[in-house]
Amino acid sequence: MTSRTALARAALPPTLAEPLDAWVEHLVAGRDLSEHTVRAYTGDVVSLLDHLVRLGGTRVTDLDLAALRSWLALGRTRGDSRATTARRAASARGFTAHLRRSGLTTEDVGLRLASPRSHRTLPDVLTADQARAVSEVPRPVAEDAPPADAALALRDALAVELLYGSGIRVAELVGLDVDDVDHGRRLLRVLGKGRKERSVPFGIPAEQALRRWLADGRPVLAREGSGPALLLGVRGARIDPREVRRVVHAATAAVPGAPELGPHGLRHSAATHVLEGGADLRSVQELLGHASLATTQIYTHVTVERLRAVHAAAHPRA
Repeated sequence: MTSRTALARAALPPTLAEPLDAWVEHLVAGRDLSEHTVRAYTGDVVSLLDHLVRLGGTRVTDLDLAALRSWLALGRTRGDSRATTARRAASARGFTAHLRRSGLTTEDVGLRLASPRSHRTLPDVLTADQARAVSEVPRPVAEDAPPADAALALRDALAVELLYGSGIRVAELVGLDVDDVDHGRRLLRVLGKGRKERSVPFGIPAEQALRRWLADGRPVLAREGSGPALLLGVRGARIDPREVRRVVHAATAAVPGAPELGPHGLRHSAATHVLEGGADLRSVQELLGHASLATTQIYTHVTVERLRAVHAAAHPRA
């Protein structure tokens, strides 16, 4: 939470602060949302309630459709993008729905709040050849380098292989424990969004990288407090997502012509290549852990756009 949001929250009257606190508790305990999501939603609704106070409101029953619309309009005049406006409207609707369910209001005023559809831009993805090159980026280690350097090179190679080879999220990768790996069936037991567990397959190159890491890398970095974490940082603790992002950015930047991507770019690339290889959309949804098939459908747009680009470049009558 930013300092500005914290100050605005602290300045709310108890008649608004208490319903806000109850809603935040619902997001954390009832819906089990991630810390990042809760922080974003909370910031939105603090902004909304601060706006309500400036309009003269002191209770949640003072919140009406006009106040909601003027709040969104104010954000647009300050430069909010369509995507930000859509998210803020969703946060407000979630809050007003909770007020109605809790009996604090007799009407859910957010039901009539419209918001612009955010433009869904097509993600950058690697070609299959680029993905192969990224996975094979050399990670040289000097002969006189300390053992930890060689261990980190093995870890970095495994992180890239697993992200692309399985399509999992970076948070899912860093959350893996050693016993989450089924070597016999080449499956990962992954805890995804909403704490939903799923099994995700990975390929032979990732299996080979995994065995090298477990045999020659992890034992070098492991410390007494390392616990069961599969991937470790230089000090032996569970690896930080920021370190994984650094590793992936460096690997993609090292391949000429490839877009410089982060972990989510490898996930996009994996999904696109699986679809191009003939997988059905429902299977890709299961692989990625998407709650809605609509979320997975963006990858069909990616493959269609690439097909159009190939057609335009290669067909004599294009």
